[in-house]
Amino acid sequence: MWWKTLEPSLSQDELALWLHLIDLPGIGPVKGAKLLQRFAISELLNCSSEQLSACGWNETQIRQWLDFSPDHYQSIIDWGNDTNQHILHFDHPAYPSLLRNVVGAPLVLFITGCLTCINELQLAIVGSRKPTPDGRDAAQSFTRELVQAGLVITSGLASGIDAISHQTALQYGGRTIAVQGCGLSQIYPSKHRTLANQILEQGGALVSEFFPDTLPRPEHFPRRNRIISGLSVGTLVVEAAEKSGSLITARYAVEQNREVFAVPGRVNNHNAQGCHRLIQQGAKLVCDAADIIEEIGIFPPPVVEQMVAHPKQEESLSNLPFSRLLDNLRSNEVTAIDVIAATSGLPVQEVMTELITLELEGLILSVPGGYVRTRSA
Repeated sequence: MWWKTLEPSLSQDELALWLHLIDLPGIGPVKGAKLLQRFAISELLNCSSEQLSACGWNETQIRQWLDFSPDHYQSIIDWGNDTNQHILHFDHPAYPSLLRNVVGAPLVLFITGCLTCINELQLAIVGSRKPTPDGRDAAQSFTRELVQAGLVITSGLASGIDAISHQTALQYGGRTIAVQGCGLSQIYPSKHRTLANQILEQGGALVSEFFPDTLPRPEHFPRRNRIISGLSVGTLVVEAAEKSGSLITARYAVEQNREVFAVPGRVNNHNAQGCHRLIQQGAKLVCDAADIIEEIGIFPPPVVEQMVAHPKQEESLSNLPFSRLLDNLRSNEVTAIDVIAATSGLPVQEVMTELITLELEGLILSVPGGYVRTRSA
């Protein structure tokens, strides 16, 4: 795939260094980022004990760091060499730009599925694991309208509101991202394995900061919540009790300077108390998806059939720039970027530049999964 060639200069030993860094006990994203502000990853093995100590490392951490063996991480690197699996370190060009700006962002992300969707406009939807019928209806309604507005839906694959949001996004032809509190060779809860596969089949992604074989642990889930909110322009809490994990995600969103939206519920609904508390604290009360869309300032994507031809489109296609790319696109079929590059025989970076030009000309549209040709092209 094209993103496998985004950073050909990174050696496997350097990738192993990134894995070694996040593998050290007591060296979390904040302390690791502090070190990387002073040294490039390739320079770290040449750091002296004094330099590492000045960055706050103790003797055990320094000893373990200097005892580096790339072979120890070969199985994980092999995992990332699979066509549908990816390892993104913090400096990788495909690392999600919104998440990169978060304090304590993961230094390494593991992704299964579509890499491009994690940089697209996302809204997080979270809530109770045991929603009321009103909560289920609200999650379905909001998700449907947000997907139709062109947003990717991000959640945590948990039972209840999370799963409903993922399922509804898929039902209405959208894409969705599930952030896991375990490694991606695991699926938690296991009953959602089929749902996880459906997410991948429809152009979505599974995301984790944990090594692929890492088992789910209670302390992992608050950590994964900061990724859910960090990937998204805003977080919608549909139903949440006063001590719900969803409120952790909302708190992270506030700390990350992201929007927080809450759906009000009945006064006597225990599952609505957390949402009511959020609204008291300044979250935006929302009654439908239009309230969210207005707040974040997006507009529904244009419908292909209603596109008005640009005057330049009256020219013969053979005289248009980049007609070779147009020959590989259909109006009724989504074509992925890597497929366009392969069939056109052009370098990926050139293809991406030309696709932007064609989109500005009104000849193609960017849609979930790739591009389509407009009816009038």
